[in-house]
Amino acid sequence: MKALTWQGKRDVRVEEVPDPRIEEPTDAIVRITSTAICGSDLHLYEVLGPYLKPGDVLGHEPMGIVEEVGPGVTRLKPGDRVVVPFNISCGTCWMCQRQLYAQCETTQVTSEGKGAALFGYTSLYGSVPGGQAEYLRVPQAQFGPIKVPETEPDERWLYLSDILPTAWQAVKYADTPRGGTLAVFGLGPVGQFCARVGRHLGADRVIGLDLVPERLAMARRHGIEVLDVSELDDVPGALIDLVDGRGPDAVIDAVGMEAHGAPLGKLAQTAAGLLPDKLAQTMIDKVGVDRLVALKAALKAVRRGGTVSISGVYGGEVDPMPLMEMFDRGIQVRMGQCHVRRWTDEIIPLLSDDDPLGVADLRTHRVPLAQAPQAYEMFQKKRDGCVKVVLAP
Repeated sequence: MKALTWQGKRDVRVEEVPDPRIEEPTDAIVRITSTAICGSDLHLYEVLGPYLKPGDVLGHEPMGIVEEVGPGVTRLKPGDRVVVPFNISCGTCWMCQRQLYAQCETTQVTSEGKGAALFGYTSLYGSVPGGQAEYLRVPQAQFGPIKVPETEPDERWLYLSDILPTAWQAVKYADTPRGGTLAVFGLGPVGQFCARVGRHLGADRVIGLDLVPERLAMARRHGIEVLDVSELDDVPGALIDLVDGRGPDAVIDAVGMEAHGAPLGKLAQTAAGLLPDKLAQTMIDKVGVDRLVALKAALKAVRRGGTVSISGVYGGEVDPMPLMEMFDRGIQVRMGQCHVRRWTDEIIPLLSDDDPLGVADLRTHRVPLAQAPQAYEMFQKKRDGCVKVVLAP
């Protein structure tokens, strides 16, 4: 089959790889019909290369048609249309019973000290071949895949794999009081959905912050108030002034480790990437730093007693945090990988004909899998108005 493989920093290629097969009784094989590029895939493209090896298959936002199931899978049959969550969870362990699916004890990558295995996301999370491919082996298929109706285009359902539940969790964690104000740092795909979900779940005012014109325009289309951070000298100060002189009730950081405007963090990440993989892994694991400009702005902008919810991916071990200010101001912080299946039953009824979350207005580019390398470059460099890319195997 054809699959997108990692070959090096900013070097991904579509290659022929062996077809997946049933290996465990709880496996399924899914023929992929649509698979998206996630913002966190760009961390693999740029920063997290030391945890990949040439030939690793990328991608963790897939959906398609079940082709084959193992004897331990009774809830699916060939021909079913499914979306595959990015985290691999069993549904029955101690963590899963508490709906902490991203911490599944059956698939935890204990050798790396990490949570549940993920599709297409480095040795830290199990080196499981990903879904930017023609076919995908899905472990724990007795629980993970989400059956969806045969009606509507793929993109009505595709975002259940990751970014829509991730946004839903971020908003739930932010806990904006009804009638309150929510600010969203970063209007990439997750940030777009955070803003829309925030409005849907009761925030009276949602303010989105970014510097990419197409992202700002998309948010405006959905009734979101926007701030272009490139025009602001003091982003937290501007938000505080804008919201009653005290700041938003809740702030979501949907940016993560590669925020713009953090030259020292970028230098450290670049330097680690120049080292041999084993040494780079040690450096990242022991003294890794992130670009924290967005997170620090979020922490400074939220009102006293407010909540900062972090959905952007971070990987640093020695990130300096303004703990005195956080403590003095009584800020609550919630974060973590999304527990996808915890939220999907709440979201699916909203993916209806009237589309209240506007999922039909997110994807800006749909291209063949063969053009995935060019799509990665376009997405990273934010060219051609690119906000979200869907690949068609």
